[in-house]
Amino acid sequence: MAKALERSIRERVPTLLTDLYQFTMAYAYWRSGRHNEPAVFELFFRDNPFGGGFSLFSGMHDCLLFLQSFRFTDEDVEYLRSVLPPATDPAFFLFLRELDCSGVTLHSVPEGTVVFARVPLMEVSGPLAVVQLLETSLLCLVNYASLVCSNAARFRLAAGSRRKLLEMGLRRAQGPDGGLTASRYTYVGGFDMTSNVQAGFLFGIPVAGTMAHSYVTSFSSLEEVWPQTLVAANGDHDNIDLISLTKGWLGRVCELLGAESGKIHEGELAAFLSYAIAYPHNFLPVIDSYSVTCSGLLNFCAVALSLFELEYSPLGVRLDSGDLCRQSVEVRHVFRLCSEQFSIPAFQSLLIVGTNNISEYSMAELNKKENEIDVVGVGTHLVTCTRQPSLGCVYKLVEVRGSPRMKFSEDPEKSTVPGRKAVYRMLDTEGHPFLDLLCLCEEPAPKACVAVRCHPVVGNKTCQSITPSQVSCLRLEVYTKGQITQPLCSTAETREKVQSSIQTLHPRHKRLQEPDSYIVAVSEKLHNLIAEIRKGSSNNSNFLLAN
Repeated sequence: MAKALERSIRERVPTLLTDLYQFTMAYAYWRSGRHNEPAVFELFFRDNPFGGGFSLFSGMHDCLLFLQSFRFTDEDVEYLRSVLPPATDPAFFLFLRELDCSGVTLHSVPEGTVVFARVPLMEVSGPLAVVQLLETSLLCLVNYASLVCSNAARFRLAAGSRRKLLEMGLRRAQGPDGGLTASRYTYVGGFDMTSNVQAGFLFGIPVAGTMAHSYVTSFSSLEEVWPQTLVAANGDHDNIDLISLTKGWLGRVCELLGAESGKIHEGELAAFLSYAIAYPHNFLPVIDSYSVTCSGLLNFCAVALSLFELEYSPLGVRLDSGDLCRQSVEVRHVFRLCSEQFSIPAFQSLLIVGTNNISEYSMAELNKKENEIDVVGVGTHLVTCTRQPSLGCVYKLVEVRGSPRMKFSEDPEKSTVPGRKAVYRMLDTEGHPFLDLLCLCEEPAPKACVAVRCHPVVGNKTCQSITPSQVSCLRLEVYTKGQITQPLCSTAETREKVQSSIQTLHPRHKRLQEPDSYIVAVSEKLHNLIAEIRKGSSNNSNFLLAN
C-alpha cells in the first residue's frame, strides 16, 4: 500500500506541476549567485472557511512524499529549456537536473489538527531557489485537502454522531484527482464510507454502494429475472423459486397495508429480485424509481421478507427524492408493522438511507424534523465545497540569510508576520484551546500558569495579558536531510486525530453559524520586530535621495 501511495503522488504531483514564474525566479536567484542562500517560507491561510470558527490541516502526508520524490528528469529539463527564454544560461539546466530536497527542512502542524486563520501551518526552510520552487506544489497539496476535510467536519457536526455519512461525490468532483482527494479527506474529516473504489484501494476507506435507478428501470417484467432460484442461507441445497415465494409475501404485505396490487410496478419487482439473487446478504435497493408508497416500498418488503425466510439479512432501502424526512417516517412505520405482523424483530431496524442533493443546511434541518434516516449520502455540496471553493492558503517568505522579511500591502490584512517562529497553543483549565501564540524562535517557550503579554494579529491589537493552564508546541520537524522524520499515519489514524482534535474545541468555536472568533496573537517581542521593520521600511524609502 505504501508503494502504491508513493507511485500515486509521483503520478499526481510531478515536479513540473508548478507555475512558470517559479522557474524564472529560480533562474534569477541562480544567475545572481543567491540560489543557495538560506531562506524560510511559511504556509498559512487568512480566513477560516465557510464562515466557521476553525479549519482542519490536511495534505501533509502527500507533501512529505512529494519532497522525498522531488527530482527533475532529463525530459523535464528539456521541456523547460524549450519554454524558458532562449537567453537562459545552459548551465542552469544542469543545476536543475541535480536538484533535490536534501537541503530542505519542514516543520509542520500534525496532519488532522484543528487550526485557525493566520497560524503558520508549515515552515519550509532551505536553499532559496529550492524552497521557492516548492511553493505552488505544496499549496496545491494543502489547499483543497484542508478545505474539503473542513467541509466534511462541518457536515459531521451538522449530522450529529448517530448517523452514518457516505461520501458519493466522485462523479461531481473537479476531475479524477479532485474526486480521489475528496474521498480521502472527507473520510478523514468524519465521513464513514465512500463510493469511490480507488479511494478504498489506496487509503483503506470502507466502500459502499448498491444500485442506481438505471438498474431498476432496465427491467420491465418478471420474465427477465434469471436465475429465478436461491439456495437458503442455512446450507440447504434445495433451490427455492424466489419469484413464487416473493409473490406470496407481496400479497400478504398488500393485505397488511391495504395497498392496491394493481399499482405495483412489475419491472421494479423484477429488478429487486434479480439483485437479491445476486447479493442476498447486501440487498439495499433504491425504492423511488416509480412511487415509494405504491410500489417501491411494497416490492422491497416482499423481497426482504422472502430473504428473511431463507435466513438471509437484507440491509434496507435508499430514498433519493421528495421529502426524505416524511418518507423515512412512513417507511419505518411499515417496517415496524411488518416486524410485528410477521414476527421478524430485525425488520423494524432495517437501514433507511437518504440521498437527495444534501447540503450542510439540509443536513442540519434533519435534526430539527422528525425522521428515521440512518445513513445520509452526500455528493455535490461536499466535494465541490459550493459555499467556498478555495481555502486561500498562501506561501510567504519570512527570512533570508537569517534576516527577517515582511510583505507590506495596500490591504493591511495581506501583510505578513516576519521572522522564523515557534507556534504555541494555549489551553484553559478545561483543556479547551483559547489562543495560538506566535513567538520568535529564539524566545523562551511560554509556561503553564505564567502570564504572557501578547498582541492579537487581527481585530483589536491592544496588548493583552493571558495566563494559560496548559501550553503545547504546535509544530514538529517532519522532514530534514532528505528523510521523513516522523511516522506517517494511515488515513484511519488521521481520522481519529481529527475527531480528538475537534473534541478539544470549546462549543462556541465549533458553532456552524456565527462562532466566536479564535484569537491568534504575536508575542511582545515579535510585535516590536514588526514595528521596527515598518519603521525601517519607511526610512529606507528615501535611499534614492542619499549621497
